[in-house]
Amino acid sequence: MDGFAIFLVVVVLGFVVWNLIRSRKNQAKRMEEAAGTAAGNDLSIARDLFNAETKHLAPVKDFHVHDIEARVTFDVPLSEEDDEVFNELLVDQAVEVVREKNRDLPIDMVEVIVVFAGEPVREVGRHQLPSAGELPPPSPTAGLSFTQIAHDPFAAPFDSDVDHSVHYDTKSDAPEDELGPMIDELKIPSGLDRGLRANGVDPEVLDGPELVLALLRLFGYGVSEQAYAGSYMAIKDGLSTYIYSEAYQSGQHPELEENVISRFLADFSSSGADRGILVTDKYSPFMIHEIEANQPKVRFITRERVQAFVDSMALG
Repeated sequence: MDGFAIFLVVVVLGFVVWNLIRSRKNQAKRMEEAAGTAAGNDLSIARDLFNAETKHLAPVKDFHVHDIEARVTFDVPLSEEDDEVFNELLVDQAVEVVREKNRDLPIDMVEVIVVFAGEPVREVGRHQLPSAGELPPPSPTAGLSFTQIAHDPFAAPFDSDVDHSVHYDTKSDAPEDELGPMIDELKIPSGLDRGLRANGVDPEVLDGPELVLALLRLFGYGVSEQAYAGSYMAIKDGLSTYIYSEAYQSGQHPELEENVISRFLADFSSSGADRGILVTDKYSPFMIHEIEANQPKVRFITRERVQAFVDSMALG
Protein backbone atom coordinates (compact mmCIF):
# COMPACT_ATOMS: atom_id res chain seq x y z
CA MET A 1 0.00 0.00 0.00
CA ASP A 2 1.55 3.30 -1.05
CA GLY A 3 1.78 6.38 1.12
CA PHE A 4 -1.25 8.11 -0.43
CA ALA A 5 -3.50 5.11 0.19
CA ILE A 6 -2.35 4.96 3.80
CA PHE A 7 -3.05 8.66 4.10
CA LEU A 8 -6.62 8.16 2.78
CA VAL A 9 -7.27 5.32 5.22
CA VAL A 10 -6.05 7.45 8.12
CA VAL A 11 -8.24 10.35 7.00
CA VAL A 12 -11.33 8.14 6.68
CA LEU A 13 -10.74 6.50 10.03
CA GLY A 14 -10.15 9.87 11.60
CA PHE A 15 -13.41 11.17 10.16
CA VAL A 16 -15.33 8.13 11.42
CA VAL A 17 -13.89 8.49 14.93
CA TRP A 18 -14.56 12.24 14.96
CA ASN A 19 -18.15 11.74 13.76
CA LEU A 20 -18.74 9.02 16.37
CA ILE A 21 -17.42 11.24 19.16
CA ARG A 22 -19.53 14.17 17.96
CA SER A 23 -22.63 11.96 17.73
CA ARG A 24 -22.13 10.70 21.28
CA LYS A 25 -21.61 14.24 22.55
CA ASN A 26 -24.78 15.44 20.83
CA GLN A 27 -26.72 12.48 22.20
CA ALA A 28 -25.44 13.17 25.70
CA LYS A 29 -26.38 16.82 25.33
CA ARG A 30 -29.91 15.91 24.19
CA MET A 31 -30.30 13.50 27.09
CA GLU A 32 -29.10 16.16 29.51
CA GLU A 33 -31.56 18.70 28.09
CA ALA A 34 -34.39 16.17 28.08
CA ALA A 35 -33.73 15.20 31.66
CA GLY A 36 -34.98 18.57 32.77
CA THR A 37 -38.18 18.25 30.80
CA ALA A 38 -38.83 14.57 30.25
CA ALA A 39 -36.74 12.42 32.55
CA GLY A 40 -34.34 11.66 29.71
CA ASN A 41 -36.93 10.09 27.45
CA ASP A 42 -38.85 11.72 24.64
CA LEU A 43 -42.20 10.43 25.82
CA SER A 44 -41.66 10.05 29.54
CA ILE A 45 -43.37 12.23 32.11
CA ALA A 46 -41.75 15.62 32.58
CA ARG A 47 -43.70 17.01 35.51
CA ASP A 48 -47.10 16.80 37.10
CA LEU A 49 -49.40 19.62 36.10
CA PHE A 50 -52.35 18.38 38.12
CA ASN A 51 -52.18 15.78 40.85
CA ALA A 52 -55.41 13.80 41.04
CA GLU A 53 -54.51 12.58 44.54
CA THR A 54 -54.26 16.11 45.94
CA LYS A 55 -57.35 17.66 47.46
CA HIS A 56 -58.63 20.40 45.18
CA LEU A 57 -58.46 23.69 47.03
CA ALA A 58 -58.34 27.12 45.44
CA PRO A 59 -54.74 28.43 45.19
CA VAL A 60 -53.84 30.63 48.15
CA LYS A 61 -51.91 33.86 47.61
CA ASP A 62 -51.68 34.96 51.23
CA PHE A 63 -52.72 33.93 54.73
CA HIS A 64 -52.23 35.72 58.01
CA VAL A 65 -53.97 36.24 61.33
CA HIS A 66 -54.72 39.79 62.45
CA ASP A 67 -56.24 40.21 65.88
CA ILE A 68 -59.46 38.11 65.79
CA GLU A 69 -59.44 37.70 62.00
CA ALA A 70 -57.90 34.94 59.88
CA ARG A 71 -57.44 36.54 56.47
CA VAL A 72 -57.26 34.26 53.42
CA THR A 73 -56.45 35.70 49.99
CA PHE A 74 -57.01 33.39 47.02
CA ASP A 75 -55.07 33.69 43.78
CA VAL A 76 -58.18 33.33 41.62
CA PRO A 77 -59.74 35.63 39.01
CA LEU A 78 -63.14 37.18 39.71
CA SER A 79 -65.79 37.93 37.11
CA GLU A 80 -66.75 41.53 36.44
CA GLU A 81 -70.16 41.02 38.06
CA ASP A 82 -70.30 39.91 41.66
CA ASP A 83 -71.13 36.19 41.89
CA GLU A 84 -72.64 35.32 45.28
CA VAL A 85 -72.47 31.57 44.65
CA PHE A 86 -68.78 31.77 43.76
CA ASN A 87 -68.12 33.95 46.79
CA GLU A 88 -69.74 31.34 49.04
CA LEU A 89 -67.58 28.67 47.42
CA LEU A 90 -64.46 30.65 48.26
CA VAL A 91 -65.64 31.18 51.85
CA ASP A 92 -66.06 27.39 52.22
CA GLN A 93 -62.59 26.93 50.75
CA ALA A 94 -61.17 29.49 53.20
CA VAL A 95 -62.49 27.49 56.15
CA GLU A 96 -60.57 24.45 54.85
CA VAL A 97 -57.43 26.56 54.41
CA VAL A 98 -57.64 27.71 58.03
CA ARG A 99 -58.21 24.09 59.08
CA GLU A 100 -54.96 23.10 57.36
CA LYS A 101 -53.06 26.07 58.79
CA ASN A 102 -54.30 25.20 62.27
CA ARG A 103 -51.99 22.18 62.25
CA ASP A 104 -49.00 24.51 62.58
CA LEU A 105 -50.45 27.85 63.67
CA PRO A 106 -52.62 28.61 66.72
CA ILE A 107 -56.03 30.13 65.98
CA ASP A 108 -57.32 30.26 69.55
CA MET A 109 -58.18 33.96 69.23
CA VAL A 110 -59.72 33.79 65.73
CA GLU A 111 -63.43 34.55 65.62
CA VAL A 112 -63.99 35.31 61.95
CA ILE A 113 -62.46 34.24 58.63
CA VAL A 114 -62.21 37.05 56.07
CA VAL A 115 -61.86 36.05 52.41
CA PHE A 116 -60.21 38.04 49.60
CA ALA A 117 -59.64 37.34 45.90
CA GLY A 118 -59.23 38.94 42.49
CA GLU A 119 -56.90 41.52 40.99
CA PRO A 120 -57.08 44.12 42.38
CA VAL A 121 -57.79 42.21 45.58
CA ARG A 122 -61.20 42.71 47.16
CA GLU A 123 -63.13 41.15 50.02
CA VAL A 124 -65.63 38.53 48.86
CA GLY A 125 -67.04 37.19 52.12
CA ARG A 126 -66.74 36.36 55.81
CA HIS A 127 -67.37 33.32 57.99
CA GLN A 128 -68.19 33.75 61.68
CA LEU A 129 -66.84 30.87 63.78
CA PRO A 130 -69.11 29.24 66.41
CA SER A 131 -66.66 30.47 69.04
CA ALA A 132 -63.07 31.68 69.14
CA GLY A 133 -60.78 29.04 67.64
CA GLU A 134 -63.63 26.60 66.90
CA LEU A 135 -63.93 25.52 63.27
CA PRO A 136 -67.09 23.94 61.81
CA PRO A 137 -67.01 20.27 60.74
CA PRO A 138 -65.34 19.66 57.32
CA SER A 139 -67.69 20.02 54.37
CA PRO A 140 -68.08 16.82 52.32
CA THR A 141 -67.99 18.95 49.15
CA ALA A 142 -64.99 21.08 50.08
CA GLY A 143 -62.95 19.87 47.09
CA LEU A 144 -63.20 21.33 43.61
CA SER A 145 -63.37 18.11 41.60
CA PHE A 146 -66.54 17.74 39.55
CA THR A 147 -66.13 13.98 39.30
CA GLN A 148 -69.30 13.16 41.21
CA ILE A 149 -71.58 16.00 40.12
CA ALA A 150 -71.18 16.26 36.35
CA HIS A 151 -70.72 14.14 33.27
CA ASP A 152 -67.06 13.38 32.61
CA PRO A 153 -66.73 13.43 28.78
CA PHE A 154 -63.49 11.46 28.99
CA ALA A 155 -64.81 8.71 31.25
CA ALA A 156 -65.78 5.88 28.89
CA PRO A 157 -63.69 4.22 26.17
CA PHE A 158 -63.85 5.92 22.78
CA ASP A 159 -64.75 2.67 21.03
CA SER A 160 -67.87 1.96 23.13
CA ASP A 161 -71.40 2.87 22.13
CA VAL A 162 -71.46 5.83 24.51
CA ASP A 163 -71.55 9.28 22.95
CA HIS A 164 -68.40 11.02 24.15
CA SER A 165 -69.49 14.39 22.84
CA VAL A 166 -66.78 14.53 20.20
CA HIS A 167 -68.73 13.14 17.23
CA TYR A 168 -69.70 16.40 15.62
CA ASP A 169 -69.79 17.65 12.07
CA THR A 170 -66.77 19.50 10.79
CA LYS A 171 -67.06 22.95 9.27
CA SER A 172 -67.51 22.62 5.50
CA ASP A 173 -65.45 25.71 4.71
CA ALA A 174 -62.93 27.24 7.08
CA PRO A 175 -62.87 31.03 6.96
CA GLU A 176 -60.09 32.59 4.93
CA ASP A 177 -59.56 35.54 7.26
CA GLU A 178 -57.80 35.50 10.64
CA LEU A 179 -59.52 33.84 13.58
CA GLY A 180 -60.44 35.73 16.72
CA PRO A 181 -60.06 34.31 20.22
CA MET A 182 -62.09 31.10 20.46
CA ILE A 183 -63.27 31.98 23.95
CA ASP A 184 -65.28 34.84 22.40
CA GLU A 185 -67.40 32.24 20.55
CA LEU A 186 -68.00 29.99 23.57
CA LYS A 187 -70.72 30.07 26.15
CA ILE A 188 -69.36 28.51 29.34
CA PRO A 189 -72.00 27.38 31.86
CA SER A 190 -71.86 29.26 35.14
CA GLY A 191 -70.99 26.15 37.18
CA LEU A 192 -68.05 25.36 34.95
CA ASP A 193 -66.97 29.01 34.97
CA ARG A 194 -66.92 28.97 38.78
CA GLY A 195 -64.98 25.72 38.88
CA LEU A 196 -62.32 27.08 36.54
CA ARG A 197 -61.96 30.34 38.46
CA ALA A 198 -61.78 28.49 41.77
CA ASN A 199 -58.80 26.60 40.37
CA GLY A 200 -57.06 29.86 39.49
CA VAL A 201 -57.99 29.73 35.80
CA ASP A 202 -59.51 32.74 34.04
CA PRO A 203 -61.97 31.38 31.42
CA GLU A 204 -61.94 34.70 29.60
CA VAL A 205 -58.36 34.30 28.37
CA LEU A 206 -58.15 30.57 27.56
CA ASP A 207 -57.51 29.12 24.14
CA GLY A 208 -58.99 25.75 23.17
CA PRO A 209 -56.15 23.48 24.39
CA GLU A 210 -55.85 25.38 27.67
CA LEU A 211 -59.57 24.99 28.29
CA VAL A 212 -59.52 21.21 27.79
CA LEU A 213 -56.49 20.80 30.09
CA ALA A 214 -58.20 22.90 32.77
CA LEU A 215 -61.31 20.72 32.48
CA LEU A 216 -59.20 17.61 33.00
CA ARG A 217 -58.07 19.06 36.30
CA LEU A 218 -61.65 19.62 37.41
CA PHE A 219 -62.48 15.99 36.68
CA GLY A 220 -59.61 14.66 38.78
CA TYR A 221 -57.11 13.62 36.10
CA GLY A 222 -53.41 13.37 36.78
CA VAL A 223 -51.89 15.30 33.86
CA SER A 224 -48.19 15.38 33.04
CA GLU A 225 -46.37 17.43 30.45
CA GLN A 226 -44.43 15.36 27.91
CA ALA A 227 -41.17 16.05 26.12
CA TYR A 228 -42.74 17.26 22.88
CA ALA A 229 -44.03 20.81 23.16
CA GLY A 230 -47.81 20.86 23.58
CA SER A 231 -48.11 17.16 24.43
CA TYR A 232 -49.53 15.72 27.66
CA MET A 233 -50.48 12.43 29.29
CA ALA A 234 -53.70 12.30 31.31
CA ILE A 235 -54.33 9.35 33.64
CA LYS A 236 -57.39 8.48 35.69
CA ASP A 237 -58.68 5.13 36.96
CA GLY A 238 -55.85 3.34 35.16
CA LEU A 239 -56.80 4.75 31.74
CA SER A 240 -54.15 6.81 29.94
CA THR A 241 -54.93 9.47 27.34
CA TYR A 242 -52.30 11.08 25.15
CA ILE A 243 -53.18 14.70 24.38
CA TYR A 244 -51.65 16.75 21.60
CA SER A 245 -52.51 20.45 21.55
CA GLU A 246 -52.28 22.81 18.60
CA ALA A 247 -53.13 26.41 19.44
CA TYR A 248 -53.97 28.86 16.67
CA GLN A 249 -51.44 31.65 16.21
CA SER A 250 -52.12 34.94 14.46
CA GLY A 251 -51.35 34.71 10.75
CA GLN A 252 -51.69 30.92 10.58
CA HIS A 253 -54.11 29.06 8.32
CA PRO A 254 -57.37 28.63 10.28
CA GLU A 255 -57.71 24.94 9.38
CA LEU A 256 -55.77 22.14 11.08
CA GLU A 257 -52.87 21.15 8.84
CA GLU A 258 -52.43 17.59 7.58
CA ASN A 259 -48.82 17.42 8.78
CA VAL A 260 -49.96 18.27 12.35
CA ILE A 261 -52.51 15.44 12.20
CA SER A 262 -49.83 13.02 10.97
CA ARG A 263 -47.47 14.07 13.76
CA PHE A 264 -50.21 13.56 16.36
CA LEU A 265 -51.03 10.07 15.07
CA ALA A 266 -47.36 9.08 15.06
CA ASP A 267 -46.76 10.45 18.56
CA PHE A 268 -49.87 8.76 19.93
CA SER A 269 -48.83 5.44 18.38
CA SER A 270 -45.44 5.59 20.12
CA SER A 271 -46.77 6.95 23.42
CA GLY A 272 -48.21 3.67 24.67
CA ALA A 273 -51.41 5.44 25.78
CA ASP A 274 -54.81 3.75 25.68
CA ARG A 275 -56.25 6.53 23.52
CA GLY A 276 -55.35 9.85 21.96
CA ILE A 277 -56.94 13.30 21.65
CA LEU A 278 -55.87 16.19 19.45
CA VAL A 279 -57.30 19.45 20.72
CA THR A 280 -57.08 22.71 18.79
CA ASP A 281 -58.85 26.03 18.33
CA LYS A 282 -58.42 25.67 14.57
CA TYR A 283 -61.14 24.24 12.33
CA SER A 284 -60.89 20.61 11.28
CA PRO A 285 -60.53 19.24 7.76
CA PHE A 286 -63.01 16.62 6.56
CA MET A 287 -60.31 13.93 6.68
CA ILE A 288 -60.68 13.55 10.45
CA HIS A 289 -64.00 11.73 9.93
CA GLU A 290 -62.22 8.90 8.14
CA ILE A 291 -59.44 8.83 10.73
CA GLU A 292 -61.90 8.56 13.63
CA ALA A 293 -63.86 5.86 11.80
CA ASN A 294 -60.74 3.77 11.17
CA GLN A 295 -58.99 4.49 14.47
CA PRO A 296 -61.60 4.27 17.26
CA LYS A 297 -59.07 5.16 19.96
CA VAL A 298 -58.43 8.59 18.43
CA ARG A 299 -60.58 11.72 18.72
CA PHE A 300 -60.28 15.33 17.54
CA ILE A 301 -61.65 18.26 19.54
CA THR A 302 -61.52 21.15 17.08
CA ARG A 303 -62.91 24.68 17.10
CA GLU A 304 -66.37 23.78 15.87
CA ARG A 305 -66.62 20.90 18.37
CA VAL A 306 -65.57 22.63 21.59
CA GLN A 307 -68.96 24.18 22.44
CA ALA A 308 -70.77 20.85 22.21
CA PHE A 309 -67.95 19.28 24.21
CA VAL A 310 -68.43 21.87 26.97
CA ASP A 311 -72.21 21.55 26.86
CA SER A 312 -71.93 17.78 27.35
CA MET A 313 -70.71 18.29 30.89
CA ALA A 314 -74.15 19.57 31.90
CA LEU A 315 -72.85 21.97 34.50
CA GLY A 316 -75.49 24.47 35.52
